[in-house]
Amino acid sequence: MRITLIAPVYPLRGGIAQYTAILYLELKKKGHEVQIINFKRQYPKIFFPGKTQTETSEAPIKIDSKIIIDSINPLTWFQAYREIKKFGTELVIFKYWMPFFAPCLGTISRLSRRLAKSKTMMIGDNILPHEKRIGDITMTHFILNSTDLFITQSETVKKDLLSLKPNAHYRNTPHPIYNIFGDPVQKHDAKVQLKISADRVLLFFGFIRRYKGLDILLHAMPVVLKQLNVHLLIAGEFYESEEEYRDLIKKLNLEDRVTLYADYCPNEKVGQFFCASDAVVLPYRSATQSGIVQIAYHFNKPAIVTDVGGLAEVVLDNVTGFIAPPNNPEKIAESILRFYAEKREAEFAKNIEIEKKKYTWETFVEVLEELAGVAR
Repeated sequence: MRITLIAPVYPLRGGIAQYTAILYLELKKKGHEVQIINFKRQYPKIFFPGKTQTETSEAPIKIDSKIIIDSINPLTWFQAYREIKKFGTELVIFKYWMPFFAPCLGTISRLSRRLAKSKTMMIGDNILPHEKRIGDITMTHFILNSTDLFITQSETVKKDLLSLKPNAHYRNTPHPIYNIFGDPVQKHDAKVQLKISADRVLLFFGFIRRYKGLDILLHAMPVVLKQLNVHLLIAGEFYESEEEYRDLIKKLNLEDRVTLYADYCPNEKVGQFFCASDAVVLPYRSATQSGIVQIAYHFNKPAIVTDVGGLAEVVLDNVTGFIAPPNNPEKIAESILRFYAEKREAEFAKNIEIEKKKYTWETFVEVLEELAGVAR
């Protein structure tokens, strides 16, 4: 099958770019002819809260792509369509994660369906955004009505899809494991690399926005520290005020209990952070699914998560981690203390070795191929 992927990929950075690169390689492995149409501008600078949109890693996944799309320039959307038609595309697959991209991706999808006679498929990270704005539903309806087929990766996203498009042709299949960050290293060695000497280490990983609940975890830490010495390792770029979090760390007297790596984590350092840690904590206020758990599973690391979105579908309570109620620092602290008191790390890691077998890219591509055979 001749497939065009429309999504960010190298030289752009981030989890979606990494996901696209792996999907491209897996589709090629199955014998498909694949091209990628990339963004030359994802976000106008005034809308992007991070430091840079381009990859800074010393070990990026370099995938060839046609760098065409400007999210706010409709002329480039038509140029992308022409490349889709020129390639003889049978299936257009695009990643979708927020309504800002609906006009761009929806227009390309409509042109591809009507003029190039291609099927179009959305891989929906989110159908409805975490942070809602006026016009979101209108733009979401536009892109849903522009698309033939849908893949969702959690029950939450599936329900959002069907609430807006009850007759959607879709499959729901889990987010695959991120397997691009190297093999696990010894915990001691990872700690040495990061200059961490604490015996017990928890990790909060990924870009920092309010819905991810880092402030809730920080409020949980004093409760934990009353009973146990634990160090919190935070690795992620701030997409909101860094100063507010630093002030909170100071207010809670956590300066000596927190290591803050306030930047985007390049590929070659990801393994260090996960391997230095006993468990990963996701204290989210809201979620759909999370690639962070899939990175943790790659390194056989347990996860302590809140019961929001699709997190509880991936983390099995008392099997591969613990699930706590959201917006409750005391309950998160309780789960952390239980994790250490019951010495569950080795048991959970062994269970993860078994559980993560269901999250392979081979399975994901098989579901994608089966769905692509569904007639319009």
